[in-house]
Amino acid sequence: AAAAKGLPSGSQPIVHSDRGAHYRWPGWIELMSRYELTPSMSKKGSAPDNAQAESFFGHLKMEFFYNRDWRGTSKEEFISGLDSHVEWYNTKRRKNSFGGKSSEEYRHSKAA
Repeated sequence: AAAAKGLPSGSQPIVHSDRGAHYRWPGWIELMSRYELTPSMSKKGSAPDNAQAESFFGHLKMEFFYNRDWRGTSKEEFISGLDSHVEWYNTKRRKNSFGGKSSEEYRHSKAA
């Protein structure tokens, strides 16, 4: 609920999961409705959807979270660092699946 309260007005994010039990929990369903969030679930037995999410969070933990001393870091500093990392991950991080290009470089190469 705290994260949903901080969303910009008019935003309509999609909340994706791998069909966890929380999707049947009345409290979760009520939160989705109250904050106008769109629930999304993988197709039953669709490992590729879950694999993408697991891969992202694995990279996030290895590249951003682990091997750092977070003691003394404020919540605001952590959030700012996380925002910066996700921005870098989504635009500048080079990916083997893109032939060693970043997402931006790959998109520009396909647009040309």
